Amino acid sequence: MSETPTTPRVAVVVGGAGAIGGAIVRELTARGHVVRVLDRAGDIVCDLADAEDVRAGARRVLAEHGRCDVLVHAAAATDLMEVETVDLDAWRRVQAVNVESAVLLAQAFVPGMRERGFGRIVHIVSDTFWKPPSPDLLAYVTSKGALTGLTRSLAASLGRYGIAVTGVAPGLTRTASTAYQADAAFEASRAGQALPRALTPEDVSATVGFLAGDAAEALTGQILTVDGGGLFT
Repeated sequence: MSETPTTPRVAVVVGGAGAIGGAIVRELTARGHVVRVLDRAGDIVCDLADAEDVRAGARRVLAEHGRCDVLVHAAAATDLMEVETVDLDAWRRVQAVNVESAVLLAQAFVPGMRERGFGRIVHIVSDTFWKPPSPDLLAYVTSKGALTGLTRSLAASLGRYGIAVTGVAPGLTRTASTAYQADAAFEASRAGQALPRALTPEDVSATVGFLAGDAAEALTGQILTVDGGGLFT
């Protein structure tokens, strides 16, 4: 097992101003991490659809802390569009926020992780990748599929340097970003779960906290589905 660090590890939570991201911030803070939030409402204000803004946010982290030990990408644009109504500008914004910002931040932080022989990258994906619930989530589901592929590819290439890359796929969780869903959608989701209980942001954050720590050092390339067993019923 990795040695206990002598100084607090620095964690960057992308999208940490949201419900799930905020729960992750609280979890990592409680575990002793120094946490910085990259978000439009974060302590490092960042437009995740703007590549140069993302790069600037990463530079600020490195300038102020000299490192990023744990990178959690929890941001998600959920612009609704079906194949007949795809607007390329909106489509590209979803991919920029949900996928490209994760690539840019890995590009910025991986060299330091490699040099220190330790790193954790956790991507918040979605169980909708395996079970798309509606046609108007086309851009979102596509982006989460790409993020899943990024997780596996980075895991394969970075493991030799002590960097573990994993994903967490929440089920339908009631947050501000899912407020457009009817109550019936949440009821149907719960009814289809092996554990028929409402899912909370803390379900995700507890899993991320585990993946970010030393106890998960043998886990990489895996997507942990936190949806009450909905994929198996």
